[in-house]
Amino acid sequence: MRRSAHPRRPSNRLSAALLATALAAFPGAAFAQASCGNNGAGFDQWLAGFRQQAVAQGVSPRTVAAALNGITYDANIVGTDRGQKVFAQSFFQFSDRMVANYRIQQGRALIQKNQALFNRIEQQFGVPGAVLVAFWGLETDFGAFMGDKPSLRSIATLAWDCRRADMFRTQLLSALKIIDRGDLTPQTMRGPWAGELGQFQFLPDHYFNYGVDFDGDGRVDLIRSTPDALASAANYIKSLGWQRGQPWLEEVRVPSNLPWEQTDLSTKLSRAQWARFGVTRANGSALPSDNLQASVLLPMGRLGPAFLAYPNFDVFTEWNNSLTYATSAAYLATRVAGAPAFNRGQGKAIPVLSQGQIVELQRLLNARGHHVGRVDGIVGASTRQAVKVEQQRLGLPADAYPTPELLGALKAGR
Repeated sequence: MRRSAHPRRPSNRLSAALLATALAAFPGAAFAQASCGNNGAGFDQWLAGFRQQAVAQGVSPRTVAAALNGITYDANIVGTDRGQKVFAQSFFQFSDRMVANYRIQQGRALIQKNQALFNRIEQQFGVPGAVLVAFWGLETDFGAFMGDKPSLRSIATLAWDCRRADMFRTQLLSALKIIDRGDLTPQTMRGPWAGELGQFQFLPDHYFNYGVDFDGDGRVDLIRSTPDALASAANYIKSLGWQRGQPWLEEVRVPSNLPWEQTDLSTKLSRAQWARFGVTRANGSALPSDNLQASVLLPMGRLGPAFLAYPNFDVFTEWNNSLTYATSAAYLATRVAGAPAFNRGQGKAIPVLSQGQIVELQRLLNARGHHVGRVDGIVGASTRQAVKVEQQRLGLPADAYPTPELLGALKAGR
C-alpha cells in the first residue's frame, strides 16, 4: 500500500511562530509542561485536565464530551512515531519510487478533467495546478489513501507523549475546534497514525486556519470535498509565500569547475551570475541573463542531477523540511507541467551511505564540534552544513553531499 510511504513528520509543517506560542494557547501551560509521559500511566488524569482547558478556550462542553469521552492511550502510535525511516532515503531512492509515471499521467489527467476548477483556484490563490497535484499525489495518491485510524486518539496519544507534547496539544485543541465549527464529526475525523487529515494530510491547526469552503456547502470538508481540499492546499501554499507566475525548480547543467561551496539553498544568486559560472539550461542553452534569484540544488551531490531552485522552492521545504521530499515534490510538479525526466548525472555510480553510516558520520561531526541535531541517520540541513565545512577543511569538493571518502577521512582522524 503506497500510503505507508508517506514521509512527513508532523512537526515539519508547524511554523516556528506556532511552536513558539504553543504553550501560550492554554491557561494550564505549566501543567502541560509538567504532565507528559512515554507510556499510558497518567494519561486519563492529563486528559481530564485538557478537557477543562479546551472548554476554557471556547470549545463547547458538548463537543469536548463527544470527541474525548472514551479516548485511550495507544502505545503503537508512539512506537510508529519513533520508528520512521523513510527520511533516510536518498533523493534517487525516494523519487524513483514516488515520482512514478502513473502519478505524472494521473496528475495531468485530473487537471485536464477539472480545468475550470483548477483555473478558478489559480486565479484566486496564484498556485498552478501542477503544484497542487504534485502534493496531492505524494500525500494521498490523489485522495485514494487518507488513512483510517481514529485521529483524535492518535493526536491525544502524541499530545501526552513527551517528545512533542506542546505541539500536539495545539493540534488536539484545533481538532476540537474543527468539530465544534461543524466541519467534521469525531467519527469522520480519521486519517494516518499522526492525526493528519484529508486529501492533503493537513495538521488540524492548518485545517482550521487555512481550510476553504470552495464548493459552497457551508462547511470545510477536506476529506470528502475535492474542491475544498484543492483550494485549501492552495490557500496554505499562498500563505507560505508562493509568488504567482514564478518558477520553482528547473533542471540545469553545471560545469566540473563550479565553485561547489556556492551550491546551497542558503546561497541565492542571480541567473546572470550562475550563467557566468558556466551553468546552462538542461539542453545546453544559455540561462537568461537576468536578476531572478536562484540556488543551485544538488540532491545527489556534484555527480548527480542539478537544479536551479527558485524562491518558490522554499514553499516546498516549508511544506516538508525533508529535502528529499521537497525536491521530489517540486520535481513531480515540473513533470506534470511538461518537463522531461532529469539527467541522472555524469554516468558514474553515485555512492549512497547507509543509515548506519550516516549515524556514524553524524557522531564524528559532533565530535569535531558541529551540531547536527539528532543523531538519527537522516541528512538534514545541519548535517549538510557540517559536511560542507569538513569538505572545505579537507580540500574536497564542498557540495555538502556525504560520501564514503569523507566518512573515511573523519574516521582516520584527518
